[in-house]
Amino acid sequence: MPITANTLYRDSFNFFRNQLASILLLALLTGLISVLLNQAFSPDVEQLKLLSATESDFTSTAGMGIQEIIQQMTPEQQMVLLKVSAAATFSALVGNVLLVGGMLTLIRLISQGARTSALRAIGISAPQLPRLLLLLFVCTLLIQLGLTLFIVPGVILAISFSLAPVISLADNKGVLASMKLSCKLAFANARVIVPAMMLWLAAKLLVLFMVSHLSVLTPNVASVVLTALSNLVSALLLVYLSRLYMLLRD
Repeated sequence: MPITANTLYRDSFNFFRNQLASILLLALLTGLISVLLNQAFSPDVEQLKLLSATESDFTSTAGMGIQEIIQQMTPEQQMVLLKVSAAATFSALVGNVLLVGGMLTLIRLISQGARTSALRAIGISAPQLPRLLLLLFVCTLLIQLGLTLFIVPGVILAISFSLAPVISLADNKGVLASMKLSCKLAFANARVIVPAMMLWLAAKLLVLFMVSHLSVLTPNVASVVLTALSNLVSALLLVYLSRLYMLLRD
């Protein structure tokens, strides 16, 4: 029997609905961790003032590329910008690792008939998190390079590596083996992966648009809400990809 997108969507939404409480807690917890890490590693207020102190100097940068704008900055401003970028990247990566590890472990345990919680799922996934961290770092780096050079290669790489985390945790495979098998399966099943990835990207953009209009929230609260909602979208995609890989293995 061929695998259809409708079947995958139905199974994914059923699982998501039945485990909504655990998934919500996992999304909120990992979102909070990401925001706290970003706050902890970001430059302090005095350093951040360096970026806005000479804001008037950048009024003539309209139409410039990012590299040209950075070149207009002082060395101190460039260092602060680097710290801000590094803190955001690190916190997002750690949050994603915890989300993916906890979510995939939760899916596996529930599929085996075991009762579990979000915290227990993260704890059980702990031994696999270092390998997952390396895997997500390599995949993210390659995708970002593809998006920076040309948009299309980045999108293709994102689709190619979409199953890599699922394969790594389900079959206990290494980083390169997971990426290689993911590329093979992704291209062979593009008709059911590509639409899901496009919907995931559209949902992420919608969440960003919605939260940007919640002016009643403080910046920190808005960041937690944004990250948690984004994690919920990613959790649904993980359920979809996990169900797809289960069917491919059968």
